[in-house]
Amino acid sequence: MTGKIRLAQGAGGELMDNFIKDKILKYFHISKSAEVPLSMLDDASVIDDIVFSTDSHTVRPIIYPGGDLGKLSVAGTINDVSVMGAKPIAISAGFIIEEGLSIEVFEHIVKSMGTCAKNAGVPIITGDTKVVEKGAIQEFMINTSGIGKRTKILDENIVEVKRYRGFDSRWLVDSNLKPGDKIILSGNIGEHGIALMSYREGYGFETEIKSDVAPINGLMEKMLSVGGVVCAKDPTRGGLSNTINEFSEKSKIGILLDEDAIPIPTGVRAACDMLGIDPLEIGNEGKVVIGVVKEKAEEILSAIKKHPLGKNAAIIGEATNDVNGVVLETTVGGKRNLHKPIGDPVPRIC
Repeated sequence: MTGKIRLAQGAGGELMDNFIKDKILKYFHISKSAEVPLSMLDDASVIDDIVFSTDSHTVRPIIYPGGDLGKLSVAGTINDVSVMGAKPIAISAGFIIEEGLSIEVFEHIVKSMGTCAKNAGVPIITGDTKVVEKGAIQEFMINTSGIGKRTKILDENIVEVKRYRGFDSRWLVDSNLKPGDKIILSGNIGEHGIALMSYREGYGFETEIKSDVAPINGLMEKMLSVGGVVCAKDPTRGGLSNTINEFSEKSKIGILLDEDAIPIPTGVRAACDMLGIDPLEIGNEGKVVIGVVKEKAEEILSAIKKHPLGKNAAIIGEATNDVNGVVLETTVGGKRNLHKPIGDPVPRIC
């Protein structure tokens, strides 16, 4: 049976998961020496204590309120390495450029990459450039790969976790949640996806909503320094809903969320109401969702709130055997199942 690849199969969520599992993983040799192999589908893999991640970035427009393709590509890869608990130490940059792209726009993007990498303390050390004929791609695509290393801070964090419960992982993988663990979100959701969609479609919300794109390695380091973090993930494609369902599925545990506790800006909520989309399914590029032992939750939350990226952080739920899957306690007092989205409702945002 023949078929064609659909846009939604690369947009996060259930369709993308199935596409990767059914059409990709079965053809790749899964390394037995990898501590966190490709088959675990975490944000990065680990081999010989080296954390390695790669991501390809294609957004429209490539410059938008609060960010651009360059900053997104650097921050995105730094974040994927960071949420494993590693310290990012270097990234690569591969360019595929459509013939006819403005030199001024190109330099804007590359300068933005350099600035983001410098501010995050993670150098770009290698790369590649290709130019293709007009019409082959849409303007400009960037692939970035990153490597990170294990640090004393991660080891000390795990020692702190073990003061309160058993823990047999050496990394912050999605499958680490246990009953009683609290879920913390580092700040407002929905800003990245709505900023891009509003700007390119001319809805006007960009006057008050800007992308949250930012590297979170400094924030992760601050949390690990407190200790008690068991898992972490940046809620990009598929948004918070996809991330929480990943935790639940891989940890084989229910998660109960408090809808009132989830920080959603008024502008994002208004835009979603108008467009008929769920803010919990919209991609973010400067946030992190973490699981922590309950005894350390308030202390970690306090540390996050002192960081520039975490002022609106909140404890939004907990892992529990009392529910199956992900259940949202709604603002009106009811409960509803929060399923993994089919795909991100806003395409081409990362």
